Amino acid sequence: MKCSVFIAISLDGYIADSEGGIDWLASAHLKGEDYGYQAFVDATDVLIMGRKTFEKVMSFPQWPYGDKPVVVVSRAMAQLPETTPSSVQLTHGEPHELIAKLQQRGFEHAYIDGGQLIQSFLAQGLIHSMTLTTLPVTLGAGIPLFQATGKAQLQTWQLQGQQAFKNGVVQSVYQIRA
Repeated sequence: MKCSVFIAISLDGYIADSEGGIDWLASAHLKGEDYGYQAFVDATDVLIMGRKTFEKVMSFPQWPYGDKPVVVVSRAMAQLPETTPSSVQLTHGEPHELIAKLQQRGFEHAYIDGGQLIQSFLAQGLIHSMTLTTLPVTLGAGIPLFQATGKAQLQTWQLQGQQAFKNGVVQSVYQIRA
């Protein structure tokens, strides 16, 4: 099963501010430009997100994923809120176990979202590609995309493509080297 990341980061490597806020993402707004996000989502058949990301998405005025199957990974959450769409399920398993179960159900390409979840998938060598959309802002502090895990783990990535937008946003697509 292929696992991919599509995420925005600041120049200094953060995916959210110190309070988990993402309002700074609005600085990259270009009318009519989604930076390839919808095409990416359409190419995946399941979305796996962490609890904090799920809670942030649930605060949006509208659920952005339609009927796409979504799996929320959490050790702390006992059950999903009643307002959760029926396409969402909760799991407490480890990334390898979750991927094996989803593969058995016929899923082929997962979108992985959420800082801690991405880190756990990277640590288990499960991420195959990453689309990093770098915004020309610095936050100075916040939630980093990459953080020390306490053990060295070299992973080599191949740049597949890069695009610069007129507002200074740069998008880089990487694939793991086998």
